[in-house]
Amino acid sequence: MAAYLPAGWPAGVHPPDSDDFERTAVAWLLEVVPADYRLYGVLRRYPLALATMAVHHADACVAGARAGYRTARSELGDLLPPHGLDALLAAYKAEGRRLVGTARAATLVARALRGETFSPQLADAAAQDPGADRASGREASPPPTEPPIRRAS
Repeated sequence: MAAYLPAGWPAGVHPPDSDDFERTAVAWLLEVVPADYRLYGVLRRYPLALATMAVHHADACVAGARAGYRTARSELGDLLPPHGLDALLAAYKAEGRRLVGTARAATLVARALRGETFSPQLADAAAQDPGADRASGREASPPPTEPPIRRAS
């Protein structure tokens, strides 16, 4: 049976139970962190140390992108033309999504390096197949658009 890999598992990193897992994990993690991290042999000798640093680095990048997005108008609103500011905000959004995915993937690899095993969750199945309820003959209820009306008793 093939190992289950959770949503967000990085492409190119072999499953945790494979012979090449650590090698592919280290190669991928070294792409996540700044290039200068390659100078530290301890990070190649101890993949979990590299993964921990990668998680912290990725989380800091997410925080930085969020701060940049929040403050772009106040910092640059008077200095950039409106279309330039809109393009900057679009870049922050796109990069933010990418960075969040990278941070999630780094966390998954770190968990696997700690020996955690992954198993399918109900939320995973629903996220991968939103039509699963229809296939079973049940209709999925749409998300509420407004709060329910409360009646006085």
